[in-house]
Amino acid sequence: MPDDVIIPMVDHPPEPPEPGASFWQDARHRLWKNKLAVFGLFVIVLLAALCYSEPLLCRYIIHYTYEQQDLTLGPSPPGHAHWLGTDPLGRDLLARLLYGGRISLSVGLCATLVSLTIGVLYGSISGFVGGKLDIVMMRIVDILYALPFAIFVVLLTVFFGRSLILLFIAIGAVEWLTMARIVRGQVMSLKRREFVEAAQALGLKRRRIIWRHIIPNMVGPIIVYSTLTIPGVMLLEAFLSFLGLGIQPPQSSWGVLIKEGAEVMEEYPWLLIYPASVMALTLFSLNFLGDGLRDALDVRSAKD
Repeated sequence: MPDDVIIPMVDHPPEPPEPGASFWQDARHRLWKNKLAVFGLFVIVLLAALCYSEPLLCRYIIHYTYEQQDLTLGPSPPGHAHWLGTDPLGRDLLARLLYGGRISLSVGLCATLVSLTIGVLYGSISGFVGGKLDIVMMRIVDILYALPFAIFVVLLTVFFGRSLILLFIAIGAVEWLTMARIVRGQVMSLKRREFVEAAQALGLKRRRIIWRHIIPNMVGPIIVYSTLTIPGVMLLEAFLSFLGLGIQPPQSSWGVLIKEGAEVMEEYPWLLIYPASVMALTLFSLNFLGDGLRDALDVRSAKD
């Protein structure tokens, strides 16, 4: 080839950079790889869909309502007309199970929301302010920890009535202590970060820093502990209903159904087996989902 021949240079456009995955996309990917967590999520969604569509199911498929009685039928085993059998008053167990699921899931969600609100605010203030206020607030938490929670809720229901809304508030008011401690520890580590120091240097108020900078960075631990609180709240509601201090007739919950089934379990075992099995499946699924969310949102704990 002659030396004077010039070979033209072809400019190739640079390859576009690969889009990076956000923290939440990585967490979702890790969650979907956890088969037990996916199973728990599927079960919870399925049960919630069935329970909250109970009016439609009872009208078009089951053809019995939760309070419809047939004294001539009495307690009958599972069959074609009544898939899960009937109780001593001739009420369809499947309809009562779906209606009771609405109450139990609502108690779990609403009471957890109450405990979440109190615990996050209390722990955020205690951890961010620190000093003597933190010492006093944490000693109050220690004192409340020493009180028997169940007896405290029993006293609240005895003195103030047995309404469903009071049950939400009473259970939520005693389940916030652990959340407050978790949030306090997270806040004490976050308030030393650069973005919080920058917000303080700009002269932002403490309330704005807590709401706009600290609490959004604790969403992961809060979500994880919330999923683990719901089973405890549902068990406490079942315990109160078992004692006759929770949901009152003609309303029903899984705790009420378990109590009624335990009284006649030798003669009619299906009245205890089905509610207890659904309750156990729900609690296991929530724990599986909580463990999966913890591993997905906290990479360090997943590696350990």
